[in-house]
Amino acid sequence: MHNSFGHLFRITTFGESHGSQIGVIIDGCPAGLRINEHFIQLELNRRRPGQSKITSSRKETDEFEIVSGVFDGKTTGMPIAILIANKDVKSKDYSHLSNSFRPSHADYTYATKFGIRDYRGGGRSSARETALWVAAGAIAKLLLKKTRIDIRAYVSSVGDIQAPHYSGLNLKKTESNLVRCPDEAAAQKMQTKIEAVRKSGDTLGGTITCVVKNTPAGLGEPVFNKLHAALGGAMLSINAVKGFEFGSGFSGASMKGTEHNDIFLNEKGKIKTKTNFSGGIQGGISNGEDIYFKVAFKPVATVMQTQQSINEKKQKIKLKAKGRHDPCVVPRAVPIVEALAALVIADFYLINQTRKFSG
Repeated sequence: MHNSFGHLFRITTFGESHGSQIGVIIDGCPAGLRINEHFIQLELNRRRPGQSKITSSRKETDEFEIVSGVFDGKTTGMPIAILIANKDVKSKDYSHLSNSFRPSHADYTYATKFGIRDYRGGGRSSARETALWVAAGAIAKLLLKKTRIDIRAYVSSVGDIQAPHYSGLNLKKTESNLVRCPDEAAAQKMQTKIEAVRKSGDTLGGTITCVVKNTPAGLGEPVFNKLHAALGGAMLSINAVKGFEFGSGFSGASMKGTEHNDIFLNEKGKIKTKTNFSGGIQGGISNGEDIYFKVAFKPVATVMQTQQSINEKKQKIKLKAKGRHDPCVVPRAVPIVEALAALVIADFYLINQTRKFSG
């Protein structure tokens, strides 16, 4: 249960961090969509480990194989199955943790819930799972390109270093540096801080901002399947995410209604809003303005310092992590945020096609 996500555009994933392979099945993708495998690989390359000096050194090419649902370069309307091999596994790095509970990891909760856990790289709780989300999200992006919907995320903070609001940034510059922040000055400070923290054996948290442009009005349901609730649920499923806010978020709590209300305007026959504190969603339904939200990531739980913990026998122990880990996960998480946003928007776009009778 609960290894599936979505309604009409639905994915089911399987596999563990150090298993032979991981995979995703995409059901509900319309027939006739041209599949650009080069684009899917580029998206996976953005997420894969070992891509720069400020990420995990695990070397995974994340080359994928589509084994069903595509014929002659186009989707058939049948389930699409994608497999990705795990090639650079070093399970021995985790053998000393087989009976130990690492601080702020899923070790204890998994052992309690299932009575068994795969301690190799965290097993199913590993962020290795997110490669599948990016692969599926790439197909969702290909679908959304037909509608002009554009999804772009970027690193908006690392530690206490903040980038400017997205409205003043050129989001096409996000990939111009290792941190994936389109503001060069902030990006340089972020990279310097990540490198310093990595040398000390510690980690950092940060935030990612995502902007969805050209979304048509009307996506989302008015009660239990609100668009922002679905986006929030998706983002809070990402490993290390501890917070989500859309639109004005928590800052809106300090404003008056007269300051916060988005006044409607008629711009050349099109309904627009003067401001966008609502984040493009009102009453759980998109209003046609930019959808924007921020996702908060905690510091990576694996630190290269000795820590006190406890083992399965409830004995106090000291442990020190081994292996290859990110000192700050947010640069590699940018394509993950985009992918999940694409999966949600694609799902709601298809749902919306069922909500009107045009006969």
